[in-house]
Amino acid sequence: MTPKISVITISYNNKKGLEKTLKNVISQSFSDFEYIIIDGGSQDGTKDILEKYSDNITYWVSEPDKGIYNAMNKGITAAKGEYLIFINSGDHFYDENSLSVAAAHLSGEDIIYGNLELVSDEHTYIKKYSSELSLLYFYDQSLPHPATFIRKEAFQKWGNYDEYLKIVSDWKWFLISICTHQASFKHIDETISTFYLDGISSIKQNQEKIDNEKELTFSEYFPMAKYDLQKLSALQNENKRLLNAENKFNHLKKYRLVKLLNSLGLIKIPQ
Repeated sequence: MTPKISVITISYNNKKGLEKTLKNVISQSFSDFEYIIIDGGSQDGTKDILEKYSDNITYWVSEPDKGIYNAMNKGITAAKGEYLIFINSGDHFYDENSLSVAAAHLSGEDIIYGNLELVSDEHTYIKKYSSELSLLYFYDQSLPHPATFIRKEAFQKWGNYDEYLKIVSDWKWFLISICTHQASFKHIDETISTFYLDGISSIKQNQEKIDNEKELTFSEYFPMAKYDLQKLSALQNENKRLLNAENKFNHLKKYRLVKLLNSLGLIKIPQ
């Protein structure tokens, strides 16, 4: 029997984005899920949207909260599904079959994550995630929160999101659950959700705060490994840079060879 899913959306003063998300969620071809919306007491007419679609929402509340992760923790408390996924206002599932595709892969692991479509003003692309996770991976990366299904039991065992952190508490939860508690995980090579790069974690001005919150976490949980991870990460990034430079050089050599052969009449380049 397919595990029941809880889809949780948090929102604050984002009436237009919430309605976009809501319409996408309730149009899913998969129906065995509950939908929970936690609004932070918005004053922009959001409550009218919640009342308009109340028949399609399992549970909703609109009241002041203490921030993003406090709202998410409220959603966790209210959820009754075996697996929870967070699709915040403005974002949405990749298409109408996303939940149906994902549900077939919910096989008991604590954390099951897919790929994520990222959308900015400049471009749109699919980010594919690694099936191999490690402490070094989490030093520079995270899992795609809007494309990750988490067993509610995992929250019950290891706690909810740290509300002291304002931007990277989901990253911290994945890091500690996997690298400290050995949570089971699985990657599915399917695009689950679409995430718009206009949120708090995507704003360049917040990068210093993100770095500070990550530094605080590593200093608390992995103080002896922190400096080794910095060195390994720097070596890894330099290796990628050199590999990219080599690929560009090889591409240039091939281009010049093709032009030479064309000038000698040995091959013909289409105009």
